[in-house]
Amino acid sequence: MRESQNCRRALCDSADVVVLGAGPAGLLLGNLLLAAGIDCVVLERAARSHVQTRPRAGFLAPNTVRILDRHGLADGLHRDGRTHGTCEFRTGDGRFRLDYSALGRGEQHTVYPQQNLVTDLLTHYLDAGGRIRFRTEAVAVHDADGPQPYVTTREPDGRPTRWDARYVAGCDGRHGAARRSLPPDAVRHHHDHGVSWLGLLAEAPPSLDAVGYAVHDRGFAGHMARSPQVTRYYLQCRRGASADAWSEERIWDELDLRMRATEHGPLHRGPIIERGVVDLACDVVEPLRHGSLLLAGDAASLTAPAAAKGANLAVLEAELLAGALAEALAGGDGTALDRYSAQSLAHIWRAQEFTQWMTGLLHAIPGQDPSGGSFFHASLRRARLDSLRTSRAHQDWFAENYVGV
Repeated sequence: MRESQNCRRALCDSADVVVLGAGPAGLLLGNLLLAAGIDCVVLERAARSHVQTRPRAGFLAPNTVRILDRHGLADGLHRDGRTHGTCEFRTGDGRFRLDYSALGRGEQHTVYPQQNLVTDLLTHYLDAGGRIRFRTEAVAVHDADGPQPYVTTREPDGRPTRWDARYVAGCDGRHGAARRSLPPDAVRHHHDHGVSWLGLLAEAPPSLDAVGYAVHDRGFAGHMARSPQVTRYYLQCRRGASADAWSEERIWDELDLRMRATEHGPLHRGPIIERGVVDLACDVVEPLRHGSLLLAGDAASLTAPAAAKGANLAVLEAELLAGALAEALAGGDGTALDRYSAQSLAHIWRAQEFTQWMTGLLHAIPGQDPSGGSFFHASLRRARLDSLRTSRAHQDWFAENYVGV
């Protein structure tokens, strides 16, 4: 009887694929592996309630929607999401709008909060019989270069446990166990843009029917609708500033100033229900495969939020990785796994290039001189904005890259 119990326990603590992290990458990967008949488990260090409510970006690229549609996972976003295809730039030279849905490839975003997408993916995974362990912290990935990798974990009560696997998918972010377990020859590329944002969520209806980008000598300000009742705002702030340093009145006055509300119309004010400081940086790991350990989502790369690429890259990578793992495990063909890193990195670097361009377009470089940016850089920004305002070729390039991954 004891031997039988031990066998059942061993089976319970093993899976062909152990997925670390229940964000968009990990949950989409779990759903696709389950649909392919691959034995998998998702390990998540947070509680389920936190996973389903942590706010993140909500702009889904058309390719992301196509991937979710392809696998029957898009019902929620089609029911509750809103299409969006216009952005507005406000500068000292006036304002102009780009209907990017009519430019480039004629594509648009779908606005759907990431926590809603995560809830959809989690519900579908559980309804299909998927295994997930919440409040289970992955400590380290071991023996990824051998035939029997395993993950050491910590249960909610602090008890150490172990999960045996054939492959481990690290979708647990840049501070997770997957990254901590990378071998010494893994290369991490990191670039700090030197810019910080005060990210705000206001219980107030949107003030524009477009994404608003305000370029001002005092710093960038951004407006992005989240729902008919809630709006996301961003204010460029001093590096190291506290999220609580500004009063609500000061926040709204600064938003009015930078978005030139006296010229273009007042902003709808309301209570600030969430705030936090974000330092804009990019981060890429190469390669994304180290033996049986593979990276996706924020564990693979981090992009500055200026172009909303993170969740869209995560979905793309998860689909690529799911197909490659299914071919290797069900068909014995590892060719797609061998290609996974190069394929994903091609998309990652393209997203990084556009994010770098967008960050430079919107921001003064801090610390250059008392005005907040060098005259040379400010003149380049002005020329780029003027080209974007007047050149159809530039507008088509912008539109294709703005919605693409």
